[in-house]
Amino acid sequence: MKPLFALMILTLATLVTGCQSMGMTEQATLRGTGDLGLVVERAAGSVLVIDHSEHEILGRVTGLGDLSHASVVYSRDARYGYVFGRDGGLTKVDLLTQTIDKRVIQSGNSIGGAISQDGEYVAVSNYEPGGVNVFDSDTLELVMEIPAEYTNAEGQPAQSKTVGLVDAPGNRFVFSLFDANEIWTVDMLTSPPEVSRFDAGKAPYDGLITPDGRYYIAGLFGEDGLSMLDLWQPEQGVTTILPGYGKGEKRLPVYKMPHLEGWAIADGTAFVPAVGHHQVLVADMESWELVDRIPVHGQPVFVMASPDSRQIWVSFAHPRNDVIQVLDSRTHEIIRTLEPGKSVLHMEFTPRGEEVWVSARDSNRITVYNTRTLEKVATLDAKSPSGIFFTNRAHALGL
Repeated sequence: MKPLFALMILTLATLVTGCQSMGMTEQATLRGTGDLGLVVERAAGSVLVIDHSEHEILGRVTGLGDLSHASVVYSRDARYGYVFGRDGGLTKVDLLTQTIDKRVIQSGNSIGGAISQDGEYVAVSNYEPGGVNVFDSDTLELVMEIPAEYTNAEGQPAQSKTVGLVDAPGNRFVFSLFDANEIWTVDMLTSPPEVSRFDAGKAPYDGLITPDGRYYIAGLFGEDGLSMLDLWQPEQGVTTILPGYGKGEKRLPVYKMPHLEGWAIADGTAFVPAVGHHQVLVADMESWELVDRIPVHGQPVFVMASPDSRQIWVSFAHPRNDVIQVLDSRTHEIIRTLEPGKSVLHMEFTPRGEEVWVSARDSNRITVYNTRTLEKVATLDAKSPSGIFFTNRAHALGL
């Protein structure tokens, strides 16, 4: 065999072997992200990448800073999770490589964020300095600063804490100003983005958007009731719903603010946590009138409907935060009281609702329940777990 011909044969064999090897490697690592998610490890400054189909922890990503009140949104392709840390950190996590793609410190104290309808922008809600910062979702370069400026009771200029930041149809962001008693919208389709301001009730502490994207509703800490803005008709301004729901009742100390993001809608009614009361409020969604009060174990933090709306799962504030109660959405009766562990912080339903994952911070574990039998099906070890966020959130408004 001539040397040149032999060299060509050897080169061809090497290329074929290399292609086969590359194909095997890609096949071993290639996967979708539809059944993945992130679990926040609050005290460790890390997140777990999990597979909720297999009840498996795939990896841990460290170095995310203060995650004491962290939340997550996802890119449109559900490959990247954007983690909002309490220390002002915004971290873009790659779920497939289980690494930090990019990270910026964008404020001194932040609390949550959102990704725009088109996936181009990530917005972060800040306490210090008060306002919202908007970033390019690919590069995390700053696109826009929105200082939450207002005039305080002393007539002096100030910046308010911003809370309840959500995405809305029309590539808008909506958020509340805790100190200024206002709701603002930001239209990212105009150039420059247009900011609109609306008067709200006293001390809005969190916000949500209805699944159809029409109503933005802010819970109020300073009064009994909620502020609602109709995003189809914003010119009508903010209206108050469920006013005076605690009238005649003694308000209890509030150790942890309720979270409205996971509020429940079932059979034309809304199930809302009552601030300072051991109750879940039930409102008719046509009239927005109070139709029932459900006595529960403690002060609700999360009131969440299963994807089929048959069950309402409720978690509670300290010191009664070691249980979960499951309610029937039709009868409003308590079906079961579960004990997932000490200091239950968060719940997350699998996309089709066959299971729910529950974090128990002080027990260092996640418990998975079957929603039909209400029996435990799996437990996973985690370091002070708090928020659980599955990638199906990439395709839902306001999450």
